[in-house]
Amino acid sequence: MREVIAVSDPYPIVEVQPEWILEPEQMGSKEKFWYWNPDCPAAWLFKYPRQNTGEHWAEKIASEVASVLGTRHARVELATFQGERGSVTESFVRKGSLLHHGNQLLEGVVHGYDLERRFRQSSHTLENIWQVIDEILEPEDRRRAKLDIAEFVVLDALIGNTDRHDENWGLLWKWDDIDLNVAVAPSFDHASSLGRELRDGRRDRYLTEDRVGCYAENGRGAIYWSENERHGPSPLELVRRAARTYPHLFQPALMRPRGLNRGIVSDLVNRIPNDWISPSARRFAIELVRYNCERLQELV
Repeated sequence: MREVIAVSDPYPIVEVQPEWILEPEQMGSKEKFWYWNPDCPAAWLFKYPRQNTGEHWAEKIASEVASVLGTRHARVELATFQGERGSVTESFVRKGSLLHHGNQLLEGVVHGYDLERRFRQSSHTLENIWQVIDEILEPEDRRRAKLDIAEFVVLDALIGNTDRHDENWGLLWKWDDIDLNVAVAPSFDHASSLGRELRDGRRDRYLTEDRVGCYAENGRGAIYWSENERHGPSPLELVRRAARTYPHLFQPALMRPRGLNRGIVSDLVNRIPNDWISPSARRFAIELVRYNCERLQELV
């Protein structure tokens, strides 16, 4: 018999209307499109999950975890379009602003950086990200920008996000009547989190054998530690190394998950409607965040 969770306060589900559609989104590998709800002040991006994955609920849970941490992030909701399920992300690029993705920035700063390379981009390192910030931002803005990136890296470690590649962060240029301000854009695109790609049988084995930690430790992240590495370290291992090398940046970020206990995480996960996520996926997501949170707290 399928386990049923009593969802007392389920997340709302946005029903996207065909007449709202603006244009398809070309960036990335998943089908998606932009739309504009006349009742909302910004455009939204509808994303379909890959087949047999929980990318839609992973996006939503990740955004809620970020909210609890106080980490700047794009707003996400569960959504449907013509009977198909997905997630929608609110655009933070408003009138008078422009987003430059990490690959564009790195190409202009790091000699020989190939912005077209999709996989094993070993030049996508924290050190090179710091170089972008140091060369583009004003001195008084650099520390805040690096603290933002550190918070994103800690969030990735907490939720097991392995897809912080060079198009999944950026700098946002904003113009007002007088000044131009440049800052790190809010964190976005967290679909590759929380074991969203696993089938339930494999999740159950990890849970039964108490090996959720093995899953977390064996992940390969998209930010490299060294250009000489074949693979990026796991999100957790990246934070371990960064906390030793850049303690002034990562210790503040590591303080944020202190109050994120199992009860809070369970509440966030259990608000996903029963027919959107399996019982095994719920349990695995909760256990993964618990394990990651405990490992992060060892670094404080």
